[in-house]
Amino acid sequence: MTDTARARKLADRIRVVVAETLQRRIKDPRLGYVTITDTRVTGDLREATVFYTVYGDDEERAASAAALESAKGVLRSEVGRQTGVRFTPTLAFVLDAVPDNARTIDDLLAKARAADEQVRETAAGKDYAAGADPYRKPAEDDDTEADGDASDDA
Repeated sequence: MTDTARARKLADRIRVVVAETLQRRIKDPRLGYVTITDTRVTGDLREATVFYTVYGDDEERAASAAALESAKGVLRSEVGRQTGVRFTPTLAFVLDAVPDNARTIDDLLAKARAADEQVRETAAGKDYAAGADPYRKPAEDDDTEADGDASDDA
């Protein structure tokens, strides 16, 4: 009964409307450098979750969250006016954790690269313990059987 394509289209439109409205109409000084990253709408089109990021420290994030909460009514009325749906969805703003997760992953990858480089430096100029190729070749197996050195399976 729910149309996910319609919900996805509405979510994309809400993301654009909220971003444009924040840029053009909202003049709150607490609002920092906010980027709307994603929007998700429930299947019944009654609730929309708007994910955002803020460039800055924790204090700027808290100030921007307060500014978004105070501008929620203006943003919702603008969404209703520009989308034309029967019921304008309620807006909930959630700080997006993707940039923090990406930064953590980048740090872990840098540590892994450093560990790989350390192993590479340790291995430089070293020889293998059993020679360059420690495995027996089929030709060697034939030679040992012909000499009678191979053991019989009994």
